[in-house]
Amino acid sequence: MSDNDNSVGGLGWFLAGLGVGALVGVLYAPKAGRETRDDIVTSALDAKEKAAALAQQGRERAASLAEQGKQQVGEYVDRGKEYYDRGRTQWAEYVEKGKGLVQEQQEKVAAAVDAGKDAYASATQAGKDAYANAKQDVGNAGKA
Repeated sequence: MSDNDNSVGGLGWFLAGLGVGALVGVLYAPKAGRETRDDIVTSALDAKEKAAALAQQGRERAASLAEQGKQQVGEYVDRGKEYYDRGRTQWAEYVEKGKGLVQEQQEKVAAAVDAGKDAYASATQAGKDAYANAKQDVGNAGKA
């Protein structure tokens, strides 16, 4: 940005120096008034043409820089979309993995609960059978 400021300031100083040089040349020139006026007009027209050429170059350079800026912004937008899509895909993968882990853990807990119920039922049945056998043994021992 400072390069552009320096070039604009340099253009101003160049034009000021051109004007001062033309004025000094007119004052010390050994020419007639008409010739001097013609030289002034010629110098002014030359300065105007140079200023127009420099202005055109400045506009072209500004347009070029604006186009480069648009391209860079477009690239950054494309990269941002790419990163967003990649992050979204990874997030979906993690969610699916999480769902799978939760399902797996639910199945393990359900299997453990079922095993516990079966163990309780068999232990309860074994206890009932042992009680019945003991009761029968006591009854048989009392008869003998």
